[in-house]
Amino acid sequence: MDWEHLDLDPQVAAALQKANIKSVGDILSYSVVDLQRIAHLSIPDVQDLQKAAAITLQKDKKTITALQLYEDVATFPSQHQKLSLGCGLLNRFLRGGVPIVGITEVTGESSAGKTQIALQLCLCAQYSADYGGLGAGAVYICTEDAFPSKRLQQLIKFQHKLRSDVPTDIIRNIRFGDGVYVEHTADIEMLTDCITKKLPILLRRGQVRLIVIDSIAALFRCEFTAKDAALKAKHLQSLGARLHHLSRSFTAPVFCINQVTDTMKEMDSVLSHLGLQDKKVQPALGVSWSNQLLMRLMVSRTQTMAPPSHTGGILRTMEVVFAPHIPPSTCYYTVDLEGVRGMDFS
Repeated sequence: MDWEHLDLDPQVAAALQKANIKSVGDILSYSVVDLQRIAHLSIPDVQDLQKAAAITLQKDKKTITALQLYEDVATFPSQHQKLSLGCGLLNRFLRGGVPIVGITEVTGESSAGKTQIALQLCLCAQYSADYGGLGAGAVYICTEDAFPSKRLQQLIKFQHKLRSDVPTDIIRNIRFGDGVYVEHTADIEMLTDCITKKLPILLRRGQVRLIVIDSIAALFRCEFTAKDAALKAKHLQSLGARLHHLSRSFTAPVFCINQVTDTMKEMDSVLSHLGLQDKKVQPALGVSWSNQLLMRLMVSRTQTMAPPSHTGGILRTMEVVFAPHIPPSTCYYTVDLEGVRGMDFS
């Protein structure tokens, strides 16, 4: 037991051993009330114990502060590396792109461009880190519609135009179509089987490092009714835990497409907590799923055409609803033959 080196009263040490508390970390992970209950110690004894444990950890050179974690790029590269969206403006808007550890969601109404963004990420992942990629392919899990293979081929054809930052010979040498693995899942059982059995094999082999689910809501909205809310929440939490485990274990970003539902007035307090107050629609699946996300993006299609000088097309908006590293903000983008591009009107 790694707390034995602490200068503890013998009765306190005996109480810890009897409570099966094995480490200094365990001592600090419990609240004062919990330690009092588990080890049958007095509040002063618990406070002295936790103070001694904290001092010990401060002396440990392995202990780091949050600021050190943020600034140390060499030791913690995953905290700083992002997956490029294939557009410099969108990358700047998202402070580099999509975080490579955690679950990022894009939600919005039909025709807002959610699938277009996901397809573009599947291609971006295959570039080397020098060009904002992951040097590996992507798994694209379809839960409702057929995979848009024709659109993918179109995006591949125009990569040399969209990615003018990448030398042409590098683009030619990447076999983009071979790097996108498609899986269709018709129910939650098939989705779970894919995530727990098939994905780990591809990730272990280094064939993929991006997981896309299109869409996360489809199966849950079909299989659960309103009266099954508790069971649905349990399944969502389990799914989120499995995806987080894969993301952390293989440094692989998870990108989920979500649907939206109409907003109800009685949900105002919840929506305010999620950064969605005053919106006509809200992401599907509720708070249980929202709590699994690192970053949520909401996209929408406007009624305005982009200027011809900006390739034309319908203007769309991308909004950061919440993220740990970006304040709530909005930018414009368009979708054309070549792909998804941010718009700057300043």
